Amino acid sequence: MTTPITQTNFASLHLLHRGKVRDLYEVEDHLLMVASDRISAFDVVMDDPIPNKGAILTKLSLFWFDYLKDIVPNHLITANVEEYPVACAPYREQLAGRSLLVKKAKPLPVECIVRGYLSGSFWQAYKKDPTVCGFALPAGMRESDKFPEPLFTPSTKAALGAHDENISLAEMENMLGKEQTARIKDICVRLYVKAADYALGRGIIIADTKFELGMYNGEIILIDEVLTPDSSRFWPKDQYQPGAGQPSFDKQFLRDYLSTLDWGKNPPPPPLPREIVEKTASRYREALVKITGADI
Repeated sequence: MTTPITQTNFASLHLLHRGKVRDLYEVEDHLLMVASDRISAFDVVMDDPIPNKGAILTKLSLFWFDYLKDIVPNHLITANVEEYPVACAPYREQLAGRSLLVKKAKPLPVECIVRGYLSGSFWQAYKKDPTVCGFALPAGMRESDKFPEPLFTPSTKAALGAHDENISLAEMENMLGKEQTARIKDICVRLYVKAADYALGRGIIIADTKFELGMYNGEIILIDEVLTPDSSRFWPKDQYQPGAGQPSFDKQFLRDYLSTLDWGKNPPPPPLPREIVEKTASRYREALVKITGADI
């Protein structure tokens, strides 16, 4: 097991942004996206890293970028550090296996979420009112029930430490226009359906996921990470039992632990016991192996 990387500091590269998990650098006309081993829950970054997490996220994203490229182009240039610009050479050891050199796209101002099952914030809202974010859902649904068809449910993009807010399609249309909203919805639902069908054959239910799209040379492309345990709910197919929350291969395990604590879900985060760190790491790794057939 490699030493966890919680933060990168590449002095000769221009750091553009440090997110919850990724450090983003500008390199020539491209972006260098580095996945750390940080983990966030309830929009709060934990102090304790998850070993190998950045490498797992990177390997999963590379798999999905290739598998889904027939639906929409993506921002990947290369993940081979030997092909990176010369300015990256001093940092190759840290970059190997956890970084992507990508096109410099302009991210859309919304999070593109597709939900196949009733869970998370949608379940909490549904219990109060079966019409959620403009969707009139069937009455009598149970937690973790499958929707009749996947729902595209955008949200706002919150600043670090703040919470994303679900918005309706009408609100998204006001931001981006009807035609662009319809195109984005179509792309995201097609991405989800193709990925969910594949994952089901590998023993994983993708309950929901968040896609990031951006504009590059006037074209919509897929950016950031894709269908990882950080951006999705992965459930084991052989343990699926609607009517309650599901065991998962994602950070829901961590969220469930944190929910047992007397913690207000705001910084500073509580320390994570070694057992929680190890079990979270194990779930991420199992997701990688099930989906790609390869380990880190």
